[in-house]
Amino acid sequence: MKKLLTIVITAVLLITCILTLISCDSADYTVGICQLVTHDALDAATQGFMDALQEEMDKAGKTVKFDLQNAQNDASICTTIVNKFNAQQVDLILANATPALDAARSVTKTIPILGTSITEYGVALGRDDITNGIIGGNISGTSDLAPLDRQAQMIVDLVPSAQKVGLLYCSAEPNSSFQANEIKKYLEAAGKTCAVYTFTDTTDISAIAESAAQNSDVIYVPTDNTVAHNTSTIDTACKKYNVPVIAGEEGICKGCGIATLSISYYNLGVATGKMAAQILLNGADISTMKIAYDEEPVYKYDKERCELYGITVPDNYVELVK
Repeated sequence: MKKLLTIVITAVLLITCILTLISCDSADYTVGICQLVTHDALDAATQGFMDALQEEMDKAGKTVKFDLQNAQNDASICTTIVNKFNAQQVDLILANATPALDAARSVTKTIPILGTSITEYGVALGRDDITNGIIGGNISGTSDLAPLDRQAQMIVDLVPSAQKVGLLYCSAEPNSSFQANEIKKYLEAAGKTCAVYTFTDTTDISAIAESAAQNSDVIYVPTDNTVAHNTSTIDTACKKYNVPVIAGEEGICKGCGIATLSISYYNLGVATGKMAAQILLNGADISTMKIAYDEEPVYKYDKERCELYGITVPDNYVELVK
C-alpha cells in the first residue's frame, strides 16, 4: 500500500508540474512577427513594437507571446512565415517591411495585420484607392516616410556645388523607387541633373555603386532594405571617388552617409505596438485605423564623413552616435 501510495503521489505531482508548465507557457495572445531582414532600422522597429505591446499587456494584466521570424531578405520566406502564422491562427501579425506586408495580405483576410517600416502603403499594396490614410479590411500600420522635400533640400544645402545627383537604390523595392522619383522632382526643379542607378540584388550592388560614384557629385539613397544590409559596399565606392551620400534613414547614414533627415524606427515600432494593443485589448476596428507617422524627424550627421568630404553642417543637425 505504501508503495502504491508513493506511486500515486508521484504521479499527481508530475501531472501538477506538467499542468503548471503548460499554464506558464500559455499566453492570452500570440503575435506573429515577420521581419524581412536584419538591419538597424527594422530591428529597432520590431523592438519598439514588442516593448510597447508588452507594456500595455502588463498594464492590463494580460500576457502575450511573440513569435519572431526573420525572412533573411527573401520574399518567398516571408510567405512561408505568414502561412505558418495563418495555420496557427495567431491573434495579430506584424509585417516589418513591404515584402512581409505583401505576403501577409495575400495569405489572410481575417487576422489583423499591422505593417511597419512601410514608406507608402499605396505603392506597397499596389493600390490607388487609399484615402484619408485608411487602408480598410484587416490592414493598417505605420509609415517610415520622412519629408522628401526636406531631404532633397539637404542635398542643395550641404553640397551646394553639386550638379549631378545619383539616385541609388534596389529596383526590386517599390517604395525605394517612389522615394527616388519624388526626390528627383524636387532636385530637377532646383536645377540639378539626376541620374538613376538601380541594382537588382546584392550580386550587382558593388558594380552599380561604383558607377554611380564615378559619375555623380553627390548620391541620394532612400530607405532601402538591400542598401541597409550592404552600406559598407556603397561607402567603399563613394570614398574611392570622394562622393558624399545623403541617406533616407539613420541606419544607412551610419554605414555610408554624411547626413539624413530620419525618423526614429524605435518610436515607429512603439506607435505600432500601441495600435496592436488597441486592437487586442480594446477591440479597436483595424479597418478604420489610420496609418500613423513619426511626426518629429531629426536632422543628423556623421562627423567623420563630413570632415572627410569638407561638409559644413548647420547647427540644427545632431551628431550620429555609432
